[in-house]
Parts: sequence; structure tokens; C-alpha cells
Amino acid sequence: MPISNASPVSRELPTDVDVVVIGAGQAGLAVGRTLKQAGVDFVMLDAATELGVSWTNRWDSLRLFTSARYCGLPGLPFPGDPDRYPAKDEVPDYFRTYAATFELPIHLDTPVVSVKRAGDAFTVGTPGASLISRQVVVAVGAFQTPLIPAFSQRLPASVTQLHSHAYRNPDQIPAGRVAVIGSANSGLQIAEELSGSRDVVVCRGRKQPRLPQRILGRDAFWWLSKSGILRLPTNTPLARRLAMPDPVVGTRISDLAQRVEFAERVVDVAGAQLVTADGKRIDASTVLWATGYRNDWSWLGAELLGADGQPVHDAGVGPTGLHFVGLYRMRNRGSALLGFVGRDAERVGSVVARRCRH
Repeated sequence: MPISNASPVSRELPTDVDVVVIGAGQAGLAVGRTLKQAGVDFVMLDAATELGVSWTNRWDSLRLFTSARYCGLPGLPFPGDPDRYPAKDEVPDYFRTYAATFELPIHLDTPVVSVKRAGDAFTVGTPGASLISRQVVVAVGAFQTPLIPAFSQRLPASVTQLHSHAYRNPDQIPAGRVAVIGSANSGLQIAEELSGSRDVVVCRGRKQPRLPQRILGRDAFWWLSKSGILRLPTNTPLARRLAMPDPVVGTRISDLAQRVEFAERVVDVAGAQLVTADGKRIDASTVLWATGYRNDWSWLGAELLGADGQPVHDAGVGPTGLHFVGLYRMRNRGSALLGFVGRDAERVGSVVARRCRH
């Protein structure tokens, strides 16, 4: 059942509501189900014209590195064989089914441009209207704005540059050598695909642990889940000691090294060349920046942010009624992952519902 521009439940955007959920991706959908089951008066606003656009806009060949068993949200398993690895285009279909199953009040094509304090409530601004809400749940995801180092601006126009966020397939890459900057999951998967038709050099980022896709016949995330690593709170001394980067899953570096060159981290540019940490200079016709993302909170009123410019919350629960779900390592290693964000969503949603009753 497709979701229309307005919600299948509420076709008209209200002017006053108890809760606004900003974002209808995996985090927003999971929170929405909790609020729906609790009988909360709420709406969900999303800037996209369709559900799952953030997945649709990833590169064409992407497959999830979590098996279907660990791709579902609360209350609705991901369809198909639980041991298979879904294609990225299956996720939007699942989101549409999820939204229709729980009759979530989603308003698409409704970007939120501002959230400000208004007495004991909030004013949530969209291009067409403003809403008054007692509480707000920000579920815009952990990967908002592509991060590219500032020195990239000094590369000449003769060098094609794009972020992994904009990469779709090898056909969009001009002929010539490609430098993939970053060696996490996205960078290595794209480098592996490009190596079939291009000369590729991968410039490593920070050192990351490696995990095979399956260990002793089980999906890697089965072991991570059963061991409790994904649920380990990020604010404990043990978690801080184990605060290693996210693992690279499935890609065998020894096999990939037979098809691509590896180099050290890029720290600068000199003319049309990339300069690595060990002083090596690299020529490339195309630079693909697989350098991650950063959060952009400029649309939140300054009074809602801490002295460091970041949102104030305790594992997603805000003291003023502004809450968060789906941020990277917000509460644990699973906080931003499709199949694991549900735990945080249910917790935050329950707090929101309880406050609505008081």
C-alpha cells in the first residue's frame, strides 16, 4: 500500500498537536509505531516525496551487510529468508508496508525548516505552515550532510570529485584512475565494484576491525547481537574502552588488494595530486570521497542546543521535550542501524507517551 503525499490517516496538516516526529526513515517509523500504540496525538513530517529515499539514493549494487533477520523494525519482520542479504531497493518497499500496516500519520514532501521554543511548547516550521507541539522527536538519521575535507576545494576542475553519497554506478565515473578516499564499508564496496573497469587506489582512513560476513555458519550480526556488543551502553567505562571504529563487514582485504592499490590517508593536495600521510603523491582523474557524514543542527533554535552546538539529551531523551532517535552511537552501537534502532525508538517513544499523559 503506497503512502501518498499526506498521511493515509490524516490528510490535513494540523496546527496544534501533542507530538511532532521529524523524519519518516527507520528511526521515525519505529517511534511512530510506539506512539500509535500508545494512542498519542502525533504527526510525522518528512522532506522526501517517497518513503525510503535515503536508501533509494544509494549506489545501485548495494546490498545490506546485515541479513534480513536483522533488518526489521519492531512489530514487522523483514520479508523473505531471514538469512539472505537484501538489496537496498527492498528497504523502501518494507518502509511503505510498515507505514501502512500501523497506519502512521505521515506527511511527505513536508520539510521542517525550523524548531523553536514557544513557552512550554515548540513551534515547528515548514515552508507552508507552522505547527505548535508539546514535544518533538527528531529522527532525521545519523548521516545527514556528506563530509568532504576543505582542502578538496583546491583540486583543479580537471579532477572529477564526488562523495560516496552521490555515487550510483561505474558508468558515471570518467575514464582514468580513481582514488577512493576512505576504507570503511562504503569505500571498500565501491572500490571493489570500480576495480572491474577502472584502475583504483584506496587511500585508507583510520584503522578499522574486520569481520567476515559469516562466522561458523552464522551472520556476523548474530554474534554481535548475542554477545551483547550492539546493546552495550556507550556511556559506560567498558564501552569507552571498547570504542573501536565500526568493523568492515564481508570485504576480504587480501582479495581486494590483488585488484586495487592501497595507500595511506590523504592529508592534503598539491596541484592536481593527492598527498598522503607518508608524503606520497597520487595522480587520479576522479576522487571519490568515502569520508562519512556530519550532523547539521542549524535548523534547531540556538536555545535548544548546548554550549557545544550539539543537542542536549540523555540517550535520546531531552529534558525540555525535544528528543532524538537514530543518532550514531546515541545509546549503543546499534542506535543508527536499521535492525537495531527499534530498541531506542521504543524507549524514547514510551517516555514521550508517558509525558503526554501527565
